[in-house]
Amino acid sequence: MKLRAQYDRGTNCETRRAFKLRDSPDPMQPDSSPQERNGLSLTLQPELLARMPGAGSSNGPETGDDVRVPIGSSSGSASGRGATSRRVRTGSHGHSHSHAHTHSQEHESDSGESDLESGESSSSLSELRYLLRWLKKSLPFIVILSAKLVIQHALGLAVAVGLFTTFMYVNKSIQTQVFFHDRRRKLHCAWLLVFLTSSSLLVFYTFHTQSLYRCLVFANPTIDSQNFWEVLWSVGVTNFIVKFFFMGLKCLILLVPSPLMTYRQRGQWYMLTEETGQLYQVIAPVPLWFRYLVSYDEMETSVGLTLGILLALLYLIMKLLALYGLSGSLQKTLRTFFSSKLNGAPASPAQVREAGDICPICQADFKQPRVLVCQHIFCEECIAQWLNQERTCPLCRTVITDKVNKWKDGATSAYLQIY
Repeated sequence: MKLRAQYDRGTNCETRRAFKLRDSPDPMQPDSSPQERNGLSLTLQPELLARMPGAGSSNGPETGDDVRVPIGSSSGSASGRGATSRRVRTGSHGHSHSHAHTHSQEHESDSGESDLESGESSSSLSELRYLLRWLKKSLPFIVILSAKLVIQHALGLAVAVGLFTTFMYVNKSIQTQVFFHDRRRKLHCAWLLVFLTSSSLLVFYTFHTQSLYRCLVFANPTIDSQNFWEVLWSVGVTNFIVKFFFMGLKCLILLVPSPLMTYRQRGQWYMLTEETGQLYQVIAPVPLWFRYLVSYDEMETSVGLTLGILLALLYLIMKLLALYGLSGSLQKTLRTFFSSKLNGAPASPAQVREAGDICPICQADFKQPRVLVCQHIFCEECIAQWLNQERTCPLCRTVITDKVNKWKDGATSAYLQIY
């Protein structure tokens, strides 16, 4: 009976222990206390701790509470380093990706611009090819139409070409004779005068039905004032005739003997003649264009008359502005014409001997030598001719005068005054 009672007590103890183990929480569970957030701890039951090897050698006090085994924070720091390295790799990957994306965008923009330029060049080439193809196909018709126009206006074209070539030839010849000074050929100057006179008379005789000579005295010729091409033709011919008239005056100045007119006086007369001729050329076409602008045969109502008067007034205002500009230039020319100012001062015999008795321009003996502000000596006519084109000394390029009198060399302006 005694043995049975001991067996029952042992069985009951083991049963209670089994129930206790079953009802107790999980032997290994994480501790989420605030004090151990940086690590991980496990809770062990005393029974399991007693069964672990070496548990009996523990010097700590035995208690009935749970035993906590913390897991070191080294794993946490390692995981932190791993996360940091992952973040660094992620950041570097994002930076390289953004750089590659930016590079790809720039490459795409460059390629887009190159494609646009190539597209524009190809379109321009295609338009040029189309134009050349059109000209090739239309060339026969253009030739036929040009031939028809040439035949229809053969006389007018021939007169225009003749007037232009006559002007160029005489203008060049006059400048050459002015350059020769005393060596000019008076016979050639007389021939130029006869040539200009005969050319003008031939034009007036050829178109005598139009009475073009009346344009020289500001009268209206007998042409259709409503035909634009006839008005333009009359203005062009009148402009050339006025040029011929003043070029003839320059030929007369060339025929004057040297004792009666010095080279300096000759240059002043050339300049005054040219300025006066340009002023006359501006005024001569005014009656023709004024009559053309005012008359409106297609619109005989008050609207057409009002429009014509307004256009004519605008034309007159434009002419007045042009005349105002020319009047200032003419005043300067008149002041130069009546002034007795010479270039430099008379050179003394000692200065002439020191200079070698030879003019650097004409390479001959000095004639009326003049010494400039730079102390270089030249002939009066030679330096006057030079200063007609330049403002500086021929040798040292020192500025001698403030302006250039460009018409003293006998030149005539080639500007065609058609309005």
